[in-house]
Amino acid sequence: MARRLRLVELDFADTAPLRLSFTADVGASAETVYAALADEVETWPSWFSSVAEVTPTQGGKGRDVRLKGGGFFSETIMAALPAERYTYRIDRTNVPGVRAMMEDWNLSVSPAGGTRVRWTMAVDAPPLLRAAMRLGRPGIGASFRQAMRALERRLAA
Repeated sequence: MARRLRLVELDFADTAPLRLSFTADVGASAETVYAALADEVETWPSWFSSVAEVTPTQGGKGRDVRLKGGGFFSETIMAALPAERYTYRIDRTNVPGVRAMMEDWNLSVSPAGGTRVRWTMAVDAPPLLRAAMRLGRPGIGASFRQAMRALERRLAA
């Protein structure tokens, strides 16, 4: 059963008690990467292996996300700046312990060419859950890097 989280504003991406940030370069333009993130949300399962389904809601101002393993998030898009930033707040989830959560995707020019993608998970949770998430950081980072490689392959096809 999903429960409501504390509704936070955009600054939570910078002020949350726990922030896990990961960066990867993708060999595609920021416009193309942004379109995959924000405009083609139904394709996420084809490149982000932990995602089972993404459905736009609220006339495109929200998303429902189902993860493999049963996790669920109902989200509100907080920032949608083409080729720059895509940020959403999790409003409801069935994930236990989380009090507030936001994910922030920032795009910039990569020195290697293409786009540098920085993904930040901003979370408020009890200390024990925050500690567990910190311990899980290597796995979360590996999942992100794998997703970015798969996204790059998809965009090149």
